[in-house]
Amino acid sequence: MKNLLFALVVCLMPLQLLAQFNLSGRVTDAATGSALPGASVIIENTNTGTTTGPDGAFAFQNLAGGNYTLKVSFLGFEQATIAVNLQKNTSLQLTLTPKTLQVKEVTVNATRATEKSGTTFTNVTQAQIAERNFGQDMPYLLEQVPSVVVNSDAGAGVGYTGIRIRGSDITRINVTVNGIPINDSESHGTFFVNMPDFASSVEDIQVQRGVGTSTNGAAAFGASINIQTQRLSREGYAETDNSFGSYNTWKNNVRFGTGLVNGKFAFDGRLSRIKSDGYIDRASSDLKSFYLTGGYYGDKTMLKFVTFSGREKTYQAWDGVPEDKLKTDRTYNGIGSYTDENGVERFYDNETDNYQQDHYQLHLAQDLLPHLNFEGALHLTRGLGYYEQYKEDRKLANYGLAAVTIGNETITRSDLIQQKWLDNYFYGATYALNYSTEDNSLNTTLGGAWNRYDGDHYGEVIWARYASASEIRHRYYFNNATKTDFTIFGKASYQLTDKLGLFGDLQYRTIDYEIDGEDDDNRNVTQQVNYHFLNPKAGVTYSISDDQSVYASYAVGNREPARTDFTDHKTQETAASNQPEHETLYNLEAGYKLNGATALLGNNANYSFEAGYYYMDYNNQLVPTGELNDVGSPLRTNIKDSYRTGLELTGTVNLSNVVELSSNLAFSRNKIRNFTEYLYTYDADYNVEAITEVDHKLTDIAYSPAFVSSHKLEVQLLKGFKAAILYKTVGKQYLDNTSSDERKIEAYQVMDLRLRYTIKPTFMKELELALLVNNLLDKEYVANGYTWTELYTGDTTRYDYNYYYPQATRNFLFSVGMKF
Repeated sequence: MKNLLFALVVCLMPLQLLAQFNLSGRVTDAATGSALPGASVIIENTNTGTTTGPDGAFAFQNLAGGNYTLKVSFLGFEQATIAVNLQKNTSLQLTLTPKTLQVKEVTVNATRATEKSGTTFTNVTQAQIAERNFGQDMPYLLEQVPSVVVNSDAGAGVGYTGIRIRGSDITRINVTVNGIPINDSESHGTFFVNMPDFASSVEDIQVQRGVGTSTNGAAAFGASINIQTQRLSREGYAETDNSFGSYNTWKNNVRFGTGLVNGKFAFDGRLSRIKSDGYIDRASSDLKSFYLTGGYYGDKTMLKFVTFSGREKTYQAWDGVPEDKLKTDRTYNGIGSYTDENGVERFYDNETDNYQQDHYQLHLAQDLLPHLNFEGALHLTRGLGYYEQYKEDRKLANYGLAAVTIGNETITRSDLIQQKWLDNYFYGATYALNYSTEDNSLNTTLGGAWNRYDGDHYGEVIWARYASASEIRHRYYFNNATKTDFTIFGKASYQLTDKLGLFGDLQYRTIDYEIDGEDDDNRNVTQQVNYHFLNPKAGVTYSISDDQSVYASYAVGNREPARTDFTDHKTQETAASNQPEHETLYNLEAGYKLNGATALLGNNANYSFEAGYYYMDYNNQLVPTGELNDVGSPLRTNIKDSYRTGLELTGTVNLSNVVELSSNLAFSRNKIRNFTEYLYTYDADYNVEAITEVDHKLTDIAYSPAFVSSHKLEVQLLKGFKAAILYKTVGKQYLDNTSSDERKIEAYQVMDLRLRYTIKPTFMKELELALLVNNLLDKEYVANGYTWTELYTGDTTRYDYNYYYPQATRNFLFSVGMKF
């Protein structure tokens, strides 16, 4: 019997040795998570090798079982050597670390999350940005990121646009470009209309959801958007993209680069123009921008200057469409409306917003020791502009103008045209000292920033029907604001074992903010505040297997109130009244990740899946309650207890780059535990007669849909020709915090179609023709809105005034891209 068993084993051994398996995987940048197309993957001691595809994927078919050593290399990255015991079909996730600084670009490692951070993030690659970039603003290029909802004042994605992530608007989303803060220091908002076509100069974007890791600038209270501009191109190039579409929308740009000159220098640039009439009446946009950069790339030193600028002129569409007009005239725009001498409604032809913003960045990266480097930057942002408005029957006294006497008549009111100006400078420095051990088991960063904002706010009357004794450009208010923001943080990730990693992050931030002068309603808003915040974060990651991992993190964030929270709480007196408190967020994130490949789905078939849970607990969150200040401006008030919690699911299947299916779903619960609403009762002269308080329990936070999903199915119909269906769903949203169906945005679903055809003719590197059909099913929907409520003496009816921002029905954009 023993001899028989021995003989059987000997006979079966050749069969085992002849067993064949597939070995596949994906190669990415360890710093950014971006795919590395064209990376070399070689099986050592054989003649077998391959290069990665556009998504960083590679595959070897029909390999005999046994031990192999892979060598993976890519220009500018450290070579990786991986031992594999191949006993079954195996998929690998391989990361390469940037090598020396001679090919490194301006880095954003200090403010980015990695797989070791234990937090929730999505990396958007240059290819993903380019395939959607037909000229719409940046928020529309991020629409496929989980929990993202976008909207457009003009209705078609050009001009003023908005983005919310997990229900948090842009004032709660930290935005940086190359680690430099972009959020306005006072409003905390980011106005992408001031950065037209900026996406054409972007290398990649990381969207962190929740508090995320420590960053520079405004606190991340819903998410952060970390933008990296284009990296060094070793070869010279010239490119142009040109789009035309509905509503007379045009986009034209040229991009160029020298490649490396003398092996040390490189220069890149872009010029862009975007114009659109908009879907909403008179919601036109005229946008211009440029991007220029020049750099020195040495063996241990990189010095690079980056400048970009945007100039916008948009006809205002901020007021939205009254609810009663949605069904009869959904493109109505009432801004600039006035009545002529015949009682006919007319519109002022220059009711426009005009602004220019110039950015200057000087970046230095220096290798100090083999595993120690320094990254620093100086920056300056210059903003200047105004918006112009026609105002009917305004009190001259409110503009510091004396009454006008004509004969026996004293005139105290006049039609006039006003301009409200912003004139500001934002400058400072960022820094980061990075250290990693030779085996990369320990990575540490000591970083931060010092930033200073100096901004003037003032208004001028440029015309009045009755101008009194005023001079040309009569200035009727002025105030100056300064803000100093200092941040220092330390981060460390440590690989405790091959499977278990730990992450720690501690940030200290101090803010000094001063306002001096009068606001546009003649109130003295002079005041000064100081804040000191300590924001700890910690995370853990665990690798279940080569293709599965789990993570968890806990973070604390603190955020100062915005400018209007201070100015709107200010009384006519010199002292502040009911000064708002800062907000605090306690954020738990946990998730599971799966990445792999399988022969069951065909050669070069890859798949990924991620499930994430979050809990965001707010203390003293600032929300609008219906309360008004002493001149009728709406107030935001601190509420003690509110939270967001949810589940985000993301999955992708890619079949040899022929078929790609991706989906993400976000389920959330967004609640205020106790909320007091304030209702104002007005008499016949519109004076406040009474204030009624209404208590609510467990209401929904405004603008926070319980369900958001995005889906993409892209198929390569023939070589170079791809067709994609994009489908977006957004659940019901409330316009205020009362959960009333009388004040809500209806749920909506939108389908887009995208076609792209790429060829490589002999006379140029590449020619791409692309078509984007937005809202393919021609749905009428709104994506944003606002509301206010009034009561009147002797009338028990509650009057809700709802305004909405309708989005365009079916429309298209066609583009031609050429690369030389």
